[in-house]
Amino acid sequence: MTEIAVRFDIENALKILGITPVNHGTWTGSNSFGSGENISSISPVDGATIATVKTTTQNEYENVIKTASEAFKIWRKLPAPQRGEVVRQFGEKLREMKEPLGKLVSYEMGKSYQEGLGEVQEMIDICDFAVGLSRQLHGLTMHSERPGHRMYEQYHPLGIVGIISAFNFPVAVWAWNTAIAWVCGDVCVWKPSEKTPLCGIACQHIAATVLKANDLPEGISCLINGDYKVGEMLTHDKRVPLVSATGSIGMGKIVAQAVAARLGKSLLELGGNNAIIVTPDADIKMTVIGAVFGAVGTAGQRCTSTRRLIVHDSIYEKVKDALVKAYKQLQIGNPLNEKNHVGPLIDQKAVTDYQQALKKVVEEGGKLIVEGGVLRGNGYESGCYVKPAIAEAKPDFEIVQHETFAPVLYLLKYQGDVENAIQIQNGVVQGLSSAIMTNNLREAELFLSAEGSDCGIANVNIGTSGAEIGGAFGGEKETGGGRESGSDAWKFYMRRQTNTINYSTELPLAQGIKFNL
Repeated sequence: MTEIAVRFDIENALKILGITPVNHGTWTGSNSFGSGENISSISPVDGATIATVKTTTQNEYENVIKTASEAFKIWRKLPAPQRGEVVRQFGEKLREMKEPLGKLVSYEMGKSYQEGLGEVQEMIDICDFAVGLSRQLHGLTMHSERPGHRMYEQYHPLGIVGIISAFNFPVAVWAWNTAIAWVCGDVCVWKPSEKTPLCGIACQHIAATVLKANDLPEGISCLINGDYKVGEMLTHDKRVPLVSATGSIGMGKIVAQAVAARLGKSLLELGGNNAIIVTPDADIKMTVIGAVFGAVGTAGQRCTSTRRLIVHDSIYEKVKDALVKAYKQLQIGNPLNEKNHVGPLIDQKAVTDYQQALKKVVEEGGKLIVEGGVLRGNGYESGCYVKPAIAEAKPDFEIVQHETFAPVLYLLKYQGDVENAIQIQNGVVQGLSSAIMTNNLREAELFLSAEGSDCGIANVNIGTSGAEIGGAFGGEKETGGGRESGSDAWKFYMRRQTNTINYSTELPLAQGIKFNL
């Protein structure tokens, strides 16, 4: 696809999404603009400035919170199935906008167009899930020890949910939180990544259209733009009972401390250092497909990207040869060209981190079996395109203990039983996603047991990335312990209340306590 064709395609997509692709202000509700500093949205695809947005000032933030607070008073009164109907309509709008929004995600963030479409599909899927959930926000009933009493528990909306999302999934993670929060009766204030602000504006446009059509207040969905300083407004605000934050471990620790200091709730989705264990009973073909997509998909910029491949020494050379052969087939280039497997990294800092990781692994005694490097010249003018690399390493290398947000795969060897591989797998501070490739039932079940993977996600015969919305998504240890998306993750967006009703003519006390007047 030529540069001219790309620019025309993207500008057309922006217009469909309601965005004028020059000097577009930041929405703070659904129709007001920020007046703070400029943020330029620069595409890593070609280095072009797509648009400039304004950051949200402190005064504008105050207006946002007031708008959201007033909207909550109305939104919480709607029966949950009616809130689900609004989410259903939002999902339908996303179906209409899937192609242009997918293109914007691809162009602003740099992931392949197919992955951009897949991300919008995740938004649609979570809307479908939330619609069904809107009729299942159930509590429990229980027997009271006192005669003539009934006990039950129910869930009520929290209020304002603050959402801080990362650049790598610029729309899906917001939708995971928002669709669930909305059916729970909450309103949302979203700070998208300053690296992908237009995706946030596009989603706000779509949400505002649905809210207006239903004669609902704009404050149900609010947007603020800016860097960490704007994020701090959310994390320190007692009026925001829940902050859901996605990003690095360092960022998460700062958010957790700020929210905990005011006794608020934080839902954290932080770094991953994900591994696939490959046992002698593994299907090598399946292993290669899972490992390669896991390592190079989104140019290694998924929190669930495969960072480590832990291979039994008896099949190590066979797996290594198959990987090297597969990497030779990878096409790197413009992500809007569907022939390409790998797009660019998000920016120059990411490129520097990638280069430093490759340098570090060699300094520690590792060996590059698939050379990396930055691509230059025709089609790579942004300077953000790099070659996916594979390095033979050891589990205790310092660089292997860290998450590098780039397509760098560390090939590790283990000997003996699968317990040894599990020990290597668990020997990092992160605990997001994990996988084992084996046709041995005992190995698979051990991996999934309490003695096995210590991650929030553990897969058998699939890779570490590509989670479905039906399951709760999140990780343990320094990944933060949060859970978003499916299963019963909705409970975190509500406050729990235990109720006891006395329908007798007496007032007995619990535990048989006597108190006579």
